[in-house]
Amino acid sequence: MLTAVILMIICSTADLSEVRLVDGDGLCSGIPEVLHEEEWRKLSSNYIEYRAVELLCKELNCGDVISATFRSNFRDKHGDQPVIDLDCEGNESALSECKKYRSPIHPDYRNISVIVSCSDSVRLVDGAGRCSGRVEVKSHQSWTSVCEADFDRQDAEVVCRELDCGTPLTLQGALFGEGKHPFGTKEFQCKGTENHLLTCSTSDKEHNCTSGKAVNLTCSGPDDVRLVGGSGRCAGTLEMFHGGEWRGVTADRWSMKEAAVVCRQLGCGSAVKSPMSVSGGDETGWGFHIACFGSESAVKECTMLYSSKIRYPVGVVCSGISTITNEV
Repeated sequence: MLTAVILMIICSTADLSEVRLVDGDGLCSGIPEVLHEEEWRKLSSNYIEYRAVELLCKELNCGDVISATFRSNFRDKHGDQPVIDLDCEGNESALSECKKYRSPIHPDYRNISVIVSCSDSVRLVDGAGRCSGRVEVKSHQSWTSVCEADFDRQDAEVVCRELDCGTPLTLQGALFGEGKHPFGTKEFQCKGTENHLLTCSTSDKEHNCTSGKAVNLTCSGPDDVRLVGGSGRCAGTLEMFHGGEWRGVTADRWSMKEAAVVCRQLGCGSAVKSPMSVSGGDETGWGFHIACFGSESAVKECTMLYSSKIRYPVGVVCSGISTITNEV
């Protein structure tokens, strides 16, 4: 009788989930769907806010965001059914707290779907950003801490690579606290070239990890912003690195506030001008929409949305160059 009650509670709790990823490689990758008015609806493929993707991965217990990309020429089971637009203000703890709007699918986006990939095996928590923190690894659907003695530079290189966070900078115990999860029983033996931590060789090892011995890792972070096609590194068409490739930024609602943040991040002085559109738009390629206050130190601190089409890529010219020989 007790077993039946426990099973009923577990099943009831599982049914409360309002988000899921379908048609992917597992629970933590695929097309995002939201339960709305007792029906599963696909998220709008016009754009999706980065904050919403962060919350989705968190709500599914899938670690950090690795990427959100767009697949074109794609027909799914939803057909021309209405989609869901999300509006997240930034202070939500779950995707269910974001505002939902049901809207008809736009003809331009009928055959496009957003594909989300989360890190379902490793994460960095309680750090200064997504690329630093205490290393935690998922084991049997539960997160575990990693003993400092069982983790070396080669292991760290794999973790930074898997999270799209560049290369390891520091390995230090207890820098970001001990956390609430127990230590795992596996010692990782990575060569340093693997793309995922769970593909590394492991061995069972008894250890006596004590307080202060949970491994903490800081990665360099991706070199995620650049200006190309101009007269130097401080002028050109803006691109952002994400999911292993460089993508454009749409000029929709772009202003000098966003340009100022780009120049500041690149160490290129102040923004001189920022054309609202430059040649070379690719409506079949996806990219980003950025909205900044202007005081941020890096673009990643701004509101960032994934955009499935870049009609007008944005250009930026900073004061950090002495001469400008080519217009952006």
